[in-house]
Amino acid sequence: MTTLDRIVMCAPDHYCVDYVINPWMEHQIGQADMALARKEWEALRGLLAEHAELLFVPPQPGLPDMVFTANAGLTLGRTAVLSRFMTDERRPEEPFFHAFFEAQGFTIAPWPDDVAFEGAGDALADESRGLIWCGHGWRTSPKAPPLLEAIFKRRVVGLRLVDPRFYHLDTCFCPLSGGWLMYYPAAFDTESVETIERLAPPERRLEVELADALHFACNAVESGGRMILNEASDGLKRRLREAGFKPTLTQLGEFIKAGGAAKCLTLKLNAQAR
Repeated sequence: MTTLDRIVMCAPDHYCVDYVINPWMEHQIGQADMALARKEWEALRGLLAEHAELLFVPPQPGLPDMVFTANAGLTLGRTAVLSRFMTDERRPEEPFFHAFFEAQGFTIAPWPDDVAFEGAGDALADESRGLIWCGHGWRTSPKAPPLLEAIFKRRVVGLRLVDPRFYHLDTCFCPLSGGWLMYYPAAFDTESVETIERLAPPERRLEVELADALHFACNAVESGGRMILNEASDGLKRRLREAGFKPTLTQLGEFIKAGGAAKCLTLKLNAQAR
């Protein structure tokens, strides 16, 4: 029996672009269409609700990026590590996410105040390999991987991000069922690419071209037998189908103005502790 995904979302009641903390936000202040953003978010919610249990964090005025719940933290089993945001703009989100996870019955693991960590934006559980991939270099500290490993007792593999457009791991890297990985190699330094190639055999790697990466193809959510993403080229969709996936496109262009798409707008809670 397939386990029902449990996915956290936050309604875009207060979403906008009113500061710049990543390259996608440049020249976008005041440019997001709120009505269209709501329509896009509702479409994503509708797709997910067909095969998942959805939980909602109450949106808060003055915190436009709360909609990107992937950055709330990382959970395995009943343990949660909450984010310590790198930027001043997002730090006020932390107590609201803390309250949510406590209300859901999670044990909140201690985390140093001076070690930046941006949740499941940069830390992705790979159930097929029994490990966690952790991106660092822009918004998460290189000190984070060993701290996560100590908390979750699971191997954590650090990957260094080098392109500021791909400032979180989930913008350029997507572990999938069956041991598949979809990723954009140029987002990583040479050592990290070598690590990925060592841990994932070539027949399970889906390397994404720049054009697809810039449309946030790697920022995908696998749920209910589908892979939900903003956009993908015909070639990438064909390769995904050949790998056994069902790409399902839903436009999220208003959220890309702030640097996020399908994965950024969701946080899965069903990763199991080992």
